[in-house]
Amino acid sequence: MTTAPPNNTLFSRGSWPEASRVAHLLRGETLGGALLLVATVAALVWANTPASGAYETLRDFTFGPHALHLDLSVGQWAADGLLAIFFFVAGLEVKREFVAGDLRDPRRAALPVMAALGGMAVPALVYLLVNLNTGDGALQGWAIPTATDIAFALAVLAVISTHLPIALRTFLLTLAVVDDLFAIAIIAVFFTSGLAITPLLLALLPLAAFGWLVQRRVRTWWLLVPLALATWALVHASGVHATVAGVLLAFTVPVVRSQAAGGPDAGPGLAEHFEHRLRPLSSGFAVPVFAFFAAGVTVGGLSGFGDALTDKVAIGIVLGLVVGKTVGVFGATWLVSRFTRAGLDPSLRWVDVFGVSVLAGIGFTVSLLIGELAFGLGSLRDEHVKVGVLTGSVVAALLAAVILRLRNAHYRRVAKTEELDLDRDGVPDIYQQSD
Repeated sequence: MTTAPPNNTLFSRGSWPEASRVAHLLRGETLGGALLLVATVAALVWANTPASGAYETLRDFTFGPHALHLDLSVGQWAADGLLAIFFFVAGLEVKREFVAGDLRDPRRAALPVMAALGGMAVPALVYLLVNLNTGDGALQGWAIPTATDIAFALAVLAVISTHLPIALRTFLLTLAVVDDLFAIAIIAVFFTSGLAITPLLLALLPLAAFGWLVQRRVRTWWLLVPLALATWALVHASGVHATVAGVLLAFTVPVVRSQAAGGPDAGPGLAEHFEHRLRPLSSGFAVPVFAFFAAGVTVGGLSGFGDALTDKVAIGIVLGLVVGKTVGVFGATWLVSRFTRAGLDPSLRWVDVFGVSVLAGIGFTVSLLIGELAFGLGSLRDEHVKVGVLTGSVVAALLAAVILRLRNAHYRRVAKTEELDLDRDGVPDIYQQSD
């Protein structure tokens, strides 16, 4: 009979529902990541053809009611509007993890929270050190390399690793979820300009009405959608980035059916229903469309690409994503192990953690968004940000693919050995009694 892993074991196997959910997400994010990649490549190709002017005209075309301060360009609608859907789904995921997932146990939550903090602090520090004397407002971009793109990272992991232990894949998912939460906080606190209190207070009214309805399991779209749109519009008018509205709305949605009737075991609430409905819209449409309008940078051939990478802003982003993320995530994990005297699960090695730490350097969607907020959509420095984010994310993905592919081959051999043992003895080694 197997026993539960000790409490002082890092990356111990989680619950079966959690493992099943992670496997399902990995399958789903493979398609979302592929669409994201296609949208990015299409934008880069179009922006570097003789028809690049048409791309810029489409991206900068403005529409919307001026009286409501919603006369936005297509690129702004994608960043402020469509990404609100992405952050709504991310908010549901964050709440689900900490209310009904394995992370409701503080001991399990400590590792991804500390890893996410390290994975944000060190890249920001690397960026600041590189740009300390750059001037011209370069330090405003300190938060760009702090984010991990959950769709791209999970898609890469799903493609290259079929045999990596589920605990390692769960760690990446929870790390990215917590990372999203911190990124939302950064956007709300550091990228809010000209805060208007009245619209922000008014936003509480439709937000409260939305929360009241969902707490009573109301699913009627013609009631919920107008309230969500009103909340979004008022948050946008307040000066707080409108994507924050998506998170606030998500946090009102119940994760379990009745807290008083048994906590996490009382049955799923509306969060699971909304996530099931909206995740395909988020990963299959909202994020790829945002990427299409955000990633279209005109590099002017290899010389232009090289010129962009001579900007210390781009250098700081690349180093922040590739070096800072790796050192931050891996270092924080090692420190948790060192100071809590918790060892790795016997099925894992530190090189596995290193590979996932490198993979966390894929900072695409939220990094591009923060770049736009820091330097302005369409500015020259924003173009350099895009080159830095794309370069850093690709380098991190390739390095992680090499490391994790090798580890995947190792775990495949282990799995085959266990199958042979089972065929020979009829009982797997983990259940055999030693003399």
